[in-house]
Amino acid sequence: MLIQSIIFLVVYFTCFYLLGVLKKNASIVDIGWGLGFVLLAWFHFIQGSLNQSLHLATIVTTLLVSVWGLRLAYHIFKRNHKKPEDFRYAAFRKDWGKAYYLRSYFQLFLFQGVVMFFVSLGFLYIAISEGNQITWLFILGILIWCLGFFFEAVGDHQLKMHIKNPANRGTLIQVGLWKYTRHPNYFGEATMWWGIFLIGLSVQAPLFIIISPLVITFMVRFVSGVPMLEKNLKKYPGFEEYTRKTNIFFPWFPKK
Repeated sequence: MLIQSIIFLVVYFTCFYLLGVLKKNASIVDIGWGLGFVLLAWFHFIQGSLNQSLHLATIVTTLLVSVWGLRLAYHIFKRNHKKPEDFRYAAFRKDWGKAYYLRSYFQLFLFQGVVMFFVSLGFLYIAISEGNQITWLFILGILIWCLGFFFEAVGDHQLKMHIKNPANRGTLIQVGLWKYTRHPNYFGEATMWWGIFLIGLSVQAPLFIIISPLVITFMVRFVSGVPMLEKNLKKYPGFEEYTRKTNIFFPWFPKK
């Protein structure tokens, strides 16, 4: 199962790399992020169906991953459509010079495949587990996933509406969920994978699948998510005041 997943991810992100080269826009890898989880989940779901080894947790987890991944892929596609390359990837293209194409393949595309592999361990082990009971841990996992999905989906929508309003041009969004955390969408993404981790524990998946939510939480909080976006937000007026009163990641009431 794990070897099949690795082969799938290498082929998948190589295809996205080639497409990104043709379009001269590496931002396409962001669309591949959510969609990749969906395809990987259904790849193993179909295998389980053929082997007649499906159970409730696999069905539920596949649906949860599909709802999240398809919404995220569509959201990013709509956001990036007919727009220039994301500032993060444009900076890499400029800084890496002639080595860009080789480095981008390994550091941007295949690296996302590595991260996806570790994050997906939760639902991969759920797919081969034998538990089929609805326990309190199973229900708690679903509820936590729903909380995370709410923060990501609503946070993305509120940001989209803020940017769409010409009166908000050049200003930071500080209303809705953004009043309680500077990155509700990143918090939501990490929270969803903690929910899937709990679902895994409810069907006796090995404890080491905790690496799944740990990796995604670490990545969005300390590597590719929050730090890069915060660096870009510093140019907006009122940013320092916003950082003083609003938590960077975990939601909480604004400080006075």
